Amino acid sequence: MRSIADNAQLALLLEVSSTPKPGNVDREHEYEDLRFEHFITGGVGARRGLERAATGGPVGDAFEQAIAGMSGQSGGNTQFGAVLLVTPLAVAAARTHDDADLPRPLTPEHASEVVAETTVDDAVGFYRAFEHVGVAVDDPPEDLGAPDVRHGADAEPALRERELTLEDVMAESADIDGLAAEYVNGFERTFAMAERISDGTGPVTDRAARAFLEALAAEIDTFVVTQHDHETAEEVRQRAQAALEGDEDVSDLAAEFVERGINPGTTADLVAGGLFVALEGGLEV
Repeated sequence: MRSIADNAQLALLLEVSSTPKPGNVDREHEYEDLRFEHFITGGVGARRGLERAATGGPVGDAFEQAIAGMSGQSGGNTQFGAVLLVTPLAVAAARTHDDADLPRPLTPEHASEVVAETTVDDAVGFYRAFEHVGVAVDDPPEDLGAPDVRHGADAEPALRERELTLEDVMAESADIDGLAAEYVNGFERTFAMAERISDGTGPVTDRAARAFLEALAAEIDTFVVTQHDHETAEEVRQRAQAALEGDEDVSDLAAEFVERGINPGTTADLVAGGLFVALEGGLEV
């Protein structure tokens, strides 16, 4: 039987192995400076932090450890967002394994409880993770109550002075960042992704690729907004819908998005989170 840490790491590896996911690195599509091998290495490197999460956390420390390990490859940021989703879910899963009063499989309520209990130390760990790898982020809104994440460890005094927990930090960005929104909204899209994958047929990687396309067609990808703009993100959403309807060839779309540097990373992160939830729920591989 696989452990929680096994499932967390496997989710990262299955995500990058799933193809085609237009614009993402996978086993058939790569960027010149960001390759499949970098993601495999990042998934292996994240193991120590995932094991920390699988023992019950704390979230911030486990996340920073996972990102520090993930960064031990030459491609740069491979799975920052995926680990950001999987870490609190693994902490929540540890509770379902240890407490006989909590049923399995993992539920949104378990995950929300973990987020609600995050501390200022968890927020500090989140900011420190930005010291280990470059992450593409927009300039923050002028009225943002939390420090700019690009301050990294230097944000600690402000976080402590304002007594901002990790939940508080995520709430500040939930309107503009799809992953922060998951923390605030009970990981709604993550669990929907898990359901899509579990209910699918065929190899797990094929199910994950299909679930990716469905999610991409349903909602704009906030990482595409960060990389490009809302117009491009809406184009991506519409063309994913066209691929679902058979009006576009999904493999051709994948090649085009890679050529244009359009990477729907938020949706890929949701696939990783969904895979973890599905694996914890008994998905066979």
